[in-house]
Amino acid sequence: MSIIGWLLAGWRLALTGAVCLTLIGLTGAWHDAMTTLSIVIAAVSICVLVGLPIGVLAARSDRFFRVLRPILDLMQTVPSFVYLVPVVMLFGIGDTPGVIVTCFFAITPLIRLTNLGIREVREDLVEAARAFGASETRLLFGTQLPLARPTILAGLNQTVLLSLSMAVVASMISVAGLGRTVLEGIGRLDFGSATVGGLGIVLTAIAVDRYVQALGAGKTRSRAGA
Repeated sequence: MSIIGWLLAGWRLALTGAVCLTLIGLTGAWHDAMTTLSIVIAAVSICVLVGLPIGVLAARSDRFFRVLRPILDLMQTVPSFVYLVPVVMLFGIGDTPGVIVTCFFAITPLIRLTNLGIREVREDLVEAARAFGASETRLLFGTQLPLARPTILAGLNQTVLLSLSMAVVASMISVAGLGRTVLEGIGRLDFGSATVGGLGIVLTAIAVDRYVQALGAGKTRSRAGA
């Protein structure tokens, strides 16, 4: 992870990743932190595979976006705990339902900001690409998505952090990881156990946030240098 940080943003990010991972290991929360991180990675991967095409479609079709917008508004206003009820009824409890509920909770920012990023691409650039004979597919992948990348990555960053928060909340439906450590500590009035879990959550969130931000900054710098 430190090597990835070095490649993305230099020694500061590498040091941040190393410090966070070391502290997680020293507190004894390593296994739970990696379990939570694996759930987050699975959920974010699904969100990207589903949310990115939906955001692109919303940007290219006003009619579809008018139908989609109230659904996204509803998904963002529903409290995180409410998502647990239908998922438990349909899929039961455990890690797999935890990934599913995390996807539903975290996908909204990626859809919204993908739509926003593509719509904010300057019209003269789009017309210039069309004037040079670009097809709609070439226009999307060669012009709109590259120019919308910073906004899309901002949505990805929000999705990652929401996935982490929901993976913790989902411990209420027997999802393994740091959230279960905190929940069990609270249930037993074990301040030490709850603190270890909470510290692991904070350190994991800091590391993940810095790495996703560095990914976006690195892409922006490479495009500017080109």
